[in-house]
Amino acid sequence: MTRIRIIKAGEDIVGFAAAGHTGYAPHGEDIVCAAVSALTQTAVIGLREVLGVAADVEIKDGFLQCFLPQELPEPLRRQSQLILQVMCAGLRAVFQEYGAKYLEIEEVEP
Repeated sequence: MTRIRIIKAGEDIVGFAAAGHTGYAPHGEDIVCAAVSALTQTAVIGLREVLGVAADVEIKDGFLQCFLPQELPEPLRRQSQLILQVMCAGLRAVFQEYGAKYLEIEEVEP
């Protein structure tokens, strides 16, 4: 199972973490795990390479964690929120399609 934590401060998403393998199919064939990886890694790319946000990112086998800097200028904060909200919408769509057997998504306060 992949556990996804969306870390929120009020209405803002300030970070996220995804850990574990979904177990939907064998390694290399797991489309649910691939979808989660694509969504989370694309969010990191959007933050870092498109917006130039110095996000704190850690990636290991079966683990990705990303936190926004505490101080972001307002335009970058808004743009970062859009990227992270789209990622969350995509993750929720994967959850709706494949269910709680493979994914757990929770929102938490830091």
